[in-house]
Amino acid sequence: MHLNEQGKILRVEGLKKVFRSGESDLVLFDNLSFQVARGEMLAIVGESGSGKSTLLHILGALDRASAGDVYCAHLRLSSLSEDDAAGFRNHELGFVWQFHYLLPEFTALENVAMPLLLRGLPQRKAEGEASRWLHEVGLEQRSHHRAGELSGGEQQRVALARALITQPKLLLADEPTGDLDSRTADSVFELIARLHRDYQLTSLIATHNFAFARRCHRVLRLQRGQMEEVAPETLSG
Repeated sequence: MHLNEQGKILRVEGLKKVFRSGESDLVLFDNLSFQVARGEMLAIVGESGSGKSTLLHILGALDRASAGDVYCAHLRLSSLSEDDAAGFRNHELGFVWQFHYLLPEFTALENVAMPLLLRGLPQRKAEGEASRWLHEVGLEQRSHHRAGELSGGEQQRVALARALITQPKLLLADEPTGDLDSRTADSVFELIARLHRDYQLTSLIATHNFAFARRCHRVLRLQRGQMEEVAPETLSG
């Protein structure tokens, strides 16, 4: 991925999202502006309904803002066609959601290999890369188990491997530990943090977990439609 000026990998300018609600408009957020530098691990915190997931969808070219612009990889995301947006997601981004969205009829290995198969890589090569990534997340022994045979923590590890097999530079994670018990959540966050370092990722993590947010480089708080940067160490709860 190319960089924006001065090492900024992502630039958000004046972002607004409005939903039509009956006869009136619901402004989810307005005039959000921030930049993210290469290599940063950025937490986005805020109450449920504050717009964290919608913001990540816009940053990942899965949704469009009502106003404002997002620039990533020297692209203005709002100007992309549907095909170009799909290509951008496939080549530049890795996604991890609160729900793993693994395909239940496929094995862990097949799920992780899927993004490379969709790119047209031969099955043997794609599954070889998938095996390496399952080793990276500590699940090589579970590669031939179907998704439904895995625990919640294992499923999320498989989802993380699938997100990173395309070697993206930008990882978007929406409550990646939200469905896990505290011990499992901690191990998954530790894994995300290690892979962030080892693969020189830039990571944006929407989370309710202030303990995790405090371990990120920067924290942006989204509340009442506005965004402010807060010092990680000031988060409590």
